[in-house]
Amino acid sequence: MKFTFQMVDVFGSDAFSGNPLAVVVATDEIDTAGMQKLARWFNLSETAFLLPPRHSDADYRVRIFSLERELPFAGHPTLGSCHAWLAAGNLPKLPGKIVQECGAGLIVIRRIQTRLAFAAPPLIRFEPPSAAELNEAQRFLGIQPSEIVDAAWIDNGPGWLGVRLASAERVLSLNPARSWSGRIDIGVVGPHPPGSVEAFEVRAFFNNHLGMIVEDPVTGSLNAAVAQWLFQSGAVDHDYVAAQGRCLERNGRIYVSRDDTGQIWIGGDTRTQVEGTLQGF
Repeated sequence: MKFTFQMVDVFGSDAFSGNPLAVVVATDEIDTAGMQKLARWFNLSETAFLLPPRHSDADYRVRIFSLERELPFAGHPTLGSCHAWLAAGNLPKLPGKIVQECGAGLIVIRRIQTRLAFAAPPLIRFEPPSAAELNEAQRFLGIQPSEIVDAAWIDNGPGWLGVRLASAERVLSLNPARSWSGRIDIGVVGPHPPGSVEAFEVRAFFNNHLGMIVEDPVTGSLNAAVAQWLFQSGAVDHDYVAAQGRCLERNGRIYVSRDDTGQIWIGGDTRTQVEGTLQGF
């Protein structure tokens, strides 16, 4: 069997500076085990598989795989999959919006200026961490309790624990543990000085399938969760731009906006960097 694929750079402010995504134009001929095998072979944060929709309101369906498991939702695969679907010449059922079907349900995507943006899905867990959970996060990050401005479970699928620090400078200086016995899905955010082009700096850490700690270059799901947290807590009351990936020599930019209904949108630039065909699978 042969399948076409694209490698899409998502959230990069210029070419090859964001989070790469492999998007495979698949059919149901590839089973779950085969998709997981391909995701591990691509060896990226996530690999997405475009499929015909099952829901009558959806334009397409996507299955998203990390190196170890299928995810119900992830941000940069949402924008990257939509980019690849549009680049293939497809048109949405309704002008002005694209509807993606995934494990988390239907996700609406639209263009805001020149960028694709997805509607941030609701948080399925939004509560303070326990004292033990917060202590573990502090030890993993190598920080003092007094450095934490706020912390919350901000889970929209991947399971993020959010930690807010006093400054972007402190976020950038973090040197967390390189391995950890327990599961880690921690996002850290801190503000840049007033008047900066970017309002916040974001970093994301998680265990990979081998148990090692990985820093994600740019993370759509985390930024969607962080945005909801910041708006609901009153830490922000206006649209903003976040930066992510500097410590990995990436140049990710996430454009956060809130419309008149209160819906938060997460946008970013997308570029096809590689096109090809998978053969012999």
